[in-house]
Parts: sequence; structure tokens; C-alpha cells
Amino acid sequence: MKVKSINRRKAENIIFKGTVIFLSLLTVIPLILILFFVAKKGISIIDLNFFFSLPKPVGQEGGGISNAIVGTMILIALTCLLSIPLGILCGVFLAENRKSRLSFWVRLWVEVLQGVPSIVMGIIAYVWIVRPLKGLFSAFAGSVALSIMMLPMVIKATEETVKLVPVALKEASMSLGVPYYKTVLRVILPVSTSGILTGILIGVSRIAGETAPLLFTAFGNQFMNYNIFKPVNALPLMIYRYATSPYKDWQNIAWGASLFLILFILGINFIASGIAKKWKVQF
Repeated sequence: MKVKSINRRKAENIIFKGTVIFLSLLTVIPLILILFFVAKKGISIIDLNFFFSLPKPVGQEGGGISNAIVGTMILIALTCLLSIPLGILCGVFLAENRKSRLSFWVRLWVEVLQGVPSIVMGIIAYVWIVRPLKGLFSAFAGSVALSIMMLPMVIKATEETVKLVPVALKEASMSLGVPYYKTVLRVILPVSTSGILTGILIGVSRIAGETAPLLFTAFGNQFMNYNIFKPVNALPLMIYRYATSPYKDWQNIAWGASLFLILFILGINFIASGIAKKWKVQF
């Protein structure tokens, strides 16, 4: 009877383990199908000219996405410049003042902000920046919208990582007469670098594919532009406009840009996973 009970438990364990593996593989299938379909449609158009040339006018074949790549990099750089310092400072504050009334309300609003739809961020940036400047769409306005989206991710990553730092480490620094701000800058933040970097990279991968906020802010530009106070193109904007175009050549460019954007986001996620695994905070 006892042997039968053990065999039953083993069978239940095998069935449960097999079910979990099957369901895990089932969740990966949509991603594999999407990658296969986009690669099938976009791989034929990708070459060096595709990455280094500007879009062609309507009716002309060929063209590339160089202005969209540059615009995307500008938007990401500006977004990081606006959101990372503020996000890290806010995350440190929440981790160091866990029970204060102010930290409770800040944490609550960060969680609410994380759930706000991206198109609302675009409307907010449009009302705050574009309209006061008499309809001047720009990369700066786009980066403001994206930075509002990225900010909660940086804050949460910083807060959760700083919480892992032992109190004894901070106390040892302050017992040597080191001021609190230097303890934060030279002790707490350096040992929390891996978690903070992971949160930043995940935030970048999130904003890199956003289209809705840019429709109200960056607007798009068919030419190469490095001025942050003028409209710029971005990969999501180009994909949206080219995919909805009736021109077959533009649709092909949209597939190629989609493949490049997916690979770019996957690359950032792999880097974030590598950082989290290799430089995991351990004490």
C-alpha cells in the first residue's frame, strides 16, 4: 500500500511537471510564429543600403531607414537623460524611507503611473509642450512622453535593488564619518548597479517600440534631423505609416524595419538578462 502511494506521487509529479513544460512551450509559440512571419517578410529587403540611406519619395523604389534609426537613438538618449537621474533619486528615497507618509503616496502614484496607457502620455506631452510652443512637434516633446513611461520602471528597479543592500554596509560607512549623500553615491549605488542597469534596459526596450506617444509629439520626418527641437522620425512611426500605405514598396520597408526593431528590442532584453544573471546583487 505504501509502495502504491509512492508510485502515485511520482506519477502525479511527472504529470504536473509535463503540464508545466507544455504550457511554458505553449506561451513561446506565439513569439516564435511572430518572429518567423516578420523575418520571412522583412529579411529580403535588408541590406547595407537599407540601413544607411534615406527614404525615397513616393513612387520611387528603394530607400532606407537611416533617419528613423538616428531619430530612435536620439529619442532614447534624451529619454534616458530625463528619466534615469530622477528615477534613481526617487528609488533611493523610497528604499531609504519605507514607512514615511510621503513615500507611501509617492509609491502609490508611481504604481498608478505605470498603468497609464501610452497614448495618454502622448496627449499629456502634447498639452504641456507642443501646444504652448504653437504646435512645434519635436524630439524633445517625444522624449518627455517616453520618459514619463520609463520613469516608473527605473524607480521600481532602483527601489527593489537598494532594499537588498544590507543595513550594516551603510552603517559601516557612516560610522567612519562619511556623510549620508556620499554613502549613497559611493556605497549604496555602486553595489546596486546591476539591478538599476537591468531596470533601465528593460525600460529602454519598452519605449523603443512605442508609437502612440510619438504621434502627438515627435510627429515624424522624412529627412535626416539632429535638432532635438524639430520633428524627428522613429522606427515605430515609420512602421506605422509605411505599413498603412497603399504602396507595396513602402510596405516592404515597414516589414524590414519591423524585423530590425524586434531584433533590437530582443538584443536589449538579452543584455538585461545577462547583466541580471552575471552581476546579481549578493551579500
